[in-house]
Amino acid sequence: MNPKTMYNLTYGLFVLTSAFEGRDSGCIINTAGQVTSEPNRISIAVNKANFTQELILKSKTFNISILSEAAGFDLFRRFGFQSGRTVDKFADFSDCRRSGNGLYYITAGTNGYISATVETSIDLGSHTLFLAAVTDMDVLSEIPSATYAYYQSSIKPKPAPSSGTGKTIWRCKVCGYTYEGEQLPADFICPICKHPASDFEKVQ
Repeated sequence: MNPKTMYNLTYGLFVLTSAFEGRDSGCIINTAGQVTSEPNRISIAVNKANFTQELILKSKTFNISILSEAAGFDLFRRFGFQSGRTVDKFADFSDCRRSGNGLYYITAGTNGYISATVETSIDLGSHTLFLAAVTDMDVLSEIPSATYAYYQSSIKPKPAPSSGTGKTIWRCKVCGYTYEGEQLPADFICPICKHPASDFEKVQ
């Protein structure tokens, strides 16, 4: 079985935002879609490890900002590679506005946003599935939406060229960071995206 087959599904990419008791946060997700048109409902799946998931469980509201092909890697670094539990992801960040529900949505590198109110949540083990009613939405740009495949080919930084030393290179499958050394320490954490050693592959 080839796990890379999953990459061929037509995932979109989104910044999911929520807030509770004055604390805002957001994270990157790739599972959001419309499930009914009358009434208009969407579903999202969020990893329980994400602080944003906790905020949605408490507030029952969220915004989805739809990432476009104009999105830069810095946007992924800000919302995908650090935890809202320890970092204010909106500190010194001006490319956002608050929608009618009081939550942030992202205005740069996106082509639209959707506001929603949770109707049902389902525990899926590692993730929570939220079924929500759309309360507001708007188109922000005509630039095409960024798919997961587009992120891999055009947004994610390319691996550094070989050092030519003949040493072993380990590459992060998430962000492309490379580590040089015969063995990758079992407790190694990527300094860019904070993913563990299990997300590295041996490339040389």
